[in-house]
Amino acid sequence: MEKEKLKKKLSLLAYRVTQENGTEAPFANEFDDFFEQGLYVDVVSGEALFTSLDKYQSGCGWPAFTQPIDKGVVKEKRDKSLFMERTEVRSSNADSHLGHVFTDGPLDKGDLRYCINSAALRFVPFDQLEAEGYGEYVKYFS
Repeated sequence: MEKEKLKKKLSLLAYRVTQENGTEAPFANEFDDFFEQGLYVDVVSGEALFTSLDKYQSGCGWPAFTQPIDKGVVKEKRDKSLFMERTEVRSSNADSHLGHVFTDGPLDKGDLRYCINSAALRFVPFDQLEAEGYGEYVKYFS
């Protein structure tokens, strides 16, 4: 999608995060302390990324997930910005900057913490999955 259309579609923060590799403020974002059942999708493309089943309270200030809904929906990229080395997480289809993945997550769930910006996500409640075209993901919650 071209930049001008994206600027009209997204909030200023969502644009800055997803298109300019920005980061929203910790602890003051929509999904950090949000635990309803449902699906988290890319705010740009609508691609399904994470489920609430894999979300946990990490204390980092941003939504944290143990894994994406499928390994193919995200891509990882080496990030050497801010004088550190991290692994950036981007959506596969829209190439949206989502956040970073770290190896300090729950040991019993694979040791990963996908630290994701709320501004890069749109939440689809479980009871609206079918109506919004995400019916294929209902099976994850059975």
